[in-house]
Amino acid sequence: MKNMLTIISNALCRITGKNVLLIDLSEYVSLTSPAAPALAKTQRQPPKPPPVSTRASAEQLVSAPAAPLASPGARVVVSRSYADFTPQATFDIKKCEVHRLEEGPAGKAELTREQGLQYYRTMQTIRRMELRADQLYKQKIIRGFCHLYDGQEACAVGIESAINPSDHLITAYRSHGYTYTRGVSVKEILAELTGRKGGVAKGKGGSMHMYAPHFYGGNGIVGAQIPLGAGIALACQYQGNNQVCVTLYGDGAANQGQLFESFNMAALWKLPCIFICENNRYGMGTSVERASASTDYYMRGDFIPGIRVDGMDVLCVREATKFAADHCRAGKGPIVMELQTYRYHGHSMSDPGVSYRTREEIQEVRSKSDPISLLKERMLSSNMASAEEFKVIDVEIRKEVEEAAQFATSDPEPPLEELCNHIFYNEAPIEVRGTNPWSKLKSVS
Repeated sequence: MKNMLTIISNALCRITGKNVLLIDLSEYVSLTSPAAPALAKTQRQPPKPPPVSTRASAEQLVSAPAAPLASPGARVVVSRSYADFTPQATFDIKKCEVHRLEEGPAGKAELTREQGLQYYRTMQTIRRMELRADQLYKQKIIRGFCHLYDGQEACAVGIESAINPSDHLITAYRSHGYTYTRGVSVKEILAELTGRKGGVAKGKGGSMHMYAPHFYGGNGIVGAQIPLGAGIALACQYQGNNQVCVTLYGDGAANQGQLFESFNMAALWKLPCIFICENNRYGMGTSVERASASTDYYMRGDFIPGIRVDGMDVLCVREATKFAADHCRAGKGPIVMELQTYRYHGHSMSDPGVSYRTREEIQEVRSKSDPISLLKERMLSSNMASAEEFKVIDVEIRKEVEEAAQFATSDPEPPLEELCNHIFYNEAPIEVRGTNPWSKLKSVS
């Protein structure tokens, strides 16, 4: 039935030149033959029509001709124009806790239909990509370190929607989601995970070392990216380009000495740096309560303002990041954000993730706070999209990820002669010693 609806939708689009979405309302409407009057009385009544202001004109509604009914309960296909949907809505969001600020981000967020569908598609793509990476790892096609991001999608998508493509971002080793939001395709990400030539780092970086324009990884050493992020912010200030650097780290890195050194320098020089702690409640296998004397990570900057944000709500993250970016661009110096989030997988693929927390805890977060479900329910309850529309997006994403996985397993590995390439940027070819003095390799920029 779903395939038939899709075929009819596409045909009507070509005939009318308009966007037409066909949905199955058989749950609400049933046409019966004269032989079954009793059945008709038990059927649920159709929903009330939308307010007049939101209904489409007759010209915008297209319906497929119904076939003759041969049996009770025959289904009715009703078309629905995009004009029926609410184009924009305002939602209440959780108020942020603030440190050294008179006021924080607003408690309401506006969302357009186009934004909502884009956020849903991006988060769902990250989720599906990470689940596929899990399968490839268990098949031993992906080897080595692999830290998955499922559960934390609202952080990456909310941050990216609040900054400019020309702004800068650097993170730790749980980097697949940010690699995607910074513009790298699923195909290039999965191919990098499998060590193939078509990977974003040509198969030589792996899970923790992916890069893109204005995206600096992917860093394997705990906390090492934090002073680098402060340095990028210093470059932004020096060049006077009104750009900011988003510097991400986890709760496990929040006790690193280099974090506080970076805080001090950034505050002294008023660097346009947004320090963001993604607090997913566990550093490797240790809960934050066992690892930190104070778990108020947004207050750790002391003399730097801070905000604590619901990291499972993409709209909360977006509004808080906008607030933080405006703070930095106004020349007020750095700001610290704590995103309270949760990872569904273990710390890495070598961690089952259930020895220090219960399966019931994970399931409770999934059922009550899942970022994708939260956005979807908001849009459905506000008539901003239909359930069938989300299903179509899901099918498209599954197809994209599966095609990317096929590429990641069939693309060739990089040849040995490319092993030492790109040691230097824009330099003449140099000779590199191999594993012994008589083994020579060449490095080409």
